Amino acid sequence: MATLVGSESPCTGAKRRSCHSNIVTKFTTSKISGQAFSRGTQLPGGLLLERDKRAKWNGIPTLLQKLYESSHPNSDLSHAHSFLKVLSSQLSMEAMSFVTEDRKTAQESTFPNTHTFDLFGGVDLLVEILMRPTLTMQKKKPKMNDDLVKDCLSVLYNCCICTEGVTKSLAARDDFVLFLFTLMTNKKTFLQTATLIEDILGVKKEMIQLEGIPNLSGLVQSFDQQQLANFCRILSVTISEPDVGNDDKHTLLAKNAQQKRNASPSRAEVNQVTLLNIPGFIERLCKLATRKVSEATGANFLQELEDWYTWLDNALVLDALMQMATEEAEQSSTESSDESSLATSPLRHQLPQSMKIVHEIMYKVEVLYVLCVLLMGRQRNQVHKMLAEFRLIPGLNNLFDKLIWRKYTASNHVVHGQNENCDCSPEISFKIQFLRLLQSFSDHHENKYLLLNSQELNELSAISMKANIPEVEALVNTDRSLVCDGKKGLLTRLLTVMKREPPDSSFRFWQARAVESFLRGATSYADQMFLLKRGLLEHILFCIIDSGCTSRDVLQSYFDLLGELMKFNIDAFKRFNKYVNTPEKFQTFLTQINSSLVDSNMLVRCIVLSLDRFESQTEDVKVVEVLSECCLLSYMARVENRLSFLFRLINIINVQTLTQENVSCLNTSLVILMLARRKAKLPFYLNALREKEYAEKYPGCLLNNFHNLLRFWQRHYLNKDKDSTCLENSSCIPFSYWKETVSVLLVSDRTSLCAIASYIDEPFMDLDRDLLED
Repeated sequence: MATLVGSESPCTGAKRRSCHSNIVTKFTTSKISGQAFSRGTQLPGGLLLERDKRAKWNGIPTLLQKLYESSHPNSDLSHAHSFLKVLSSQLSMEAMSFVTEDRKTAQESTFPNTHTFDLFGGVDLLVEILMRPTLTMQKKKPKMNDDLVKDCLSVLYNCCICTEGVTKSLAARDDFVLFLFTLMTNKKTFLQTATLIEDILGVKKEMIQLEGIPNLSGLVQSFDQQQLANFCRILSVTISEPDVGNDDKHTLLAKNAQQKRNASPSRAEVNQVTLLNIPGFIERLCKLATRKVSEATGANFLQELEDWYTWLDNALVLDALMQMATEEAEQSSTESSDESSLATSPLRHQLPQSMKIVHEIMYKVEVLYVLCVLLMGRQRNQVHKMLAEFRLIPGLNNLFDKLIWRKYTASNHVVHGQNENCDCSPEISFKIQFLRLLQSFSDHHENKYLLLNSQELNELSAISMKANIPEVEALVNTDRSLVCDGKKGLLTRLLTVMKREPPDSSFRFWQARAVESFLRGATSYADQMFLLKRGLLEHILFCIIDSGCTSRDVLQSYFDLLGELMKFNIDAFKRFNKYVNTPEKFQTFLTQINSSLVDSNMLVRCIVLSLDRFESQTEDVKVVEVLSECCLLSYMARVENRLSFLFRLINIINVQTLTQENVSCLNTSLVILMLARRKAKLPFYLNALREKEYAEKYPGCLLNNFHNLLRFWQRHYLNKDKDSTCLENSSCIPFSYWKETVSVLLVSDRTSLCAIASYIDEPFMDLDRDLLED
């Protein structure tokens, strides 16, 4: 390789033809080994010029050499900036083609300029230039030109999106990542910095710790509202648990093992606490989530919005335009450049109305996501208290008709399929994130009544009084000053649009989940009647029986919602029988249930529990009447049908395949057996399972599987407070009875008529003895 370094290298003939590949090979090797060449400045300029045309380097190595020579410490960087501008113009064209051509796979042949820039040390050189002020020993750090910083950041981002490996190499440099956050204090370089950080954190192997960012609290408090909204895009990566991307690791067995290994809080959980400790942080997010935007006019709004989004990449172009508006406002006014000055900027008024709305919507998506993650974290109660205090729910209620769920005609409604994670437009993403937030807010929390207005709360009280039952304590304790304003609360508005949603809408799944979360927890008759009076049961049954819906996700969400709506409610079963008034309809309903018990087992559990309660209320004339007339209760009252459900529920799961989604099948099978045990019929059910095994010609398999499942159940639930509370609240069966029943079933004494072991013949005992062994 010495011949390549000398200025008089005799590169002729065959040797000349291999020079370019040798240089590239050497540089590539040096990047891996850290030895020999590190950047193009180590090669003679003459050689670079000679090889440039043949290698199609477009002068990039030579420009890098000049950039390096003009950027030494204490030098005037104006010359360096002029060279960087030339490089930037060459690289930005490739980046733009990458953005506008559906993000092609980054490779040398597609983006040769960016690849050459990185190969000859351009990325490392720009990092060095950016961080140079931090290396000085002077007390007063030298300040770099803002435009130079912006161009350095833009070129680095272009390299990240066009050249494979650049983002990961930058992410591996913790010093550089933390340094980037310090650049966010400058409004002029904020956008470029935030965009680069977002890309880097997306591939970083270890999640960054927010507490390691210098003066994070001061940094966040210095942001105006637009900057804070942008910052939420970065925060979303730092507070969410990483997706393992492997179904096997989503099993409860694997999750429990991981929890044992990692007993301490995760980095994401630590980061959540760090954010909550920043004064005013949650309050400002609530203001961002609920601030109003100008309403769009004209029938072509939705199409206009979709057209804009086809060329917006992660809000980069839009942000740049909004930044221009901000800069123009700064030039014409001395007022602070917060959202008010942005709103009064002349350029902002010149932007299409749809762009203004897209801009606001895209930021609200990020803000709602951050709030949603915090609501599901360990500090849930603290977050709930703050969201209530800062009136997040009333604010969202005021935005519902004007922004969140605008009224489009059927022909304008764009359906993007059944994918619950669809993010193909800001409008779709915003609605889904809004529904996820409602689900997290209502789920098992007394603040759920903030989704109603004062008149609706009074209606709940009246329902309880008419039924001669006490009001729910959470309803009594609700602070009326924090509930929704206006004629309708947020829950009622959601029900209205839910019933109007087309059968193939991508929102049905999340709408049903949000409403179901309002009902979850201890069953409230008043809550159920409130929704029944608004036609929710008939709507659900239409969707399951008559709409032709085939999405398993949507059907599961409607089954779960129907179960919560009907549980222990005799009026609901009466309404069910009125709607399902023909054998054909009932058969269609049963077919939907039986097509996937994993999806419908929560409804099966509701019917079994409700039947058990109604059978103990035979002194009530209305209950007796419904029991005798309701086709659904009559069907479940037949023991052969309950046994059929029990057999299939146990048969479709095992310890290795248990997940958060299908563990409910195990709990539903337990409910059936607990109710049988109460009536001293547990031996009958266990013997029926044994007979089924022999009839199917695999004796011992079903009962051994169930035995293993129950052993796992003990390990899983006896160490988890929240899960056990949920089981008790949803079934109205004390958790002590759950534990006792499982213990009785697992007794090793083969003389016990209630022990599973008594029903497995000796040759078939413990087929899967070691499944749970550590």
